[in-house]
Amino acid sequence: MENWTNRIAVDPGICNGKPTVRGTRITVQTILGFLAAGDSVEEVLEAYPSLSAADISAAIKFSKP
Repeated sequence: MENWTNRIAVDPGICNGKPTVRGTRITVQTILGFLAAGDSVEEVLEAYPSLSAADISAAIKFSKP
């Protein structure tokens, strides 16, 4: 199981320091918002083709305490 730290980055110079998928400007908040609204992983991947299923999984893992 991959650790989310390999895929999620926090950089004060990118998206005001919000956690993003590494190498993108797609925030964890955006991904979780889609999922919370009822979109499937496949729908998120369709909306953001630069993401992978592993990126979405990392965002979910990041959000859990």
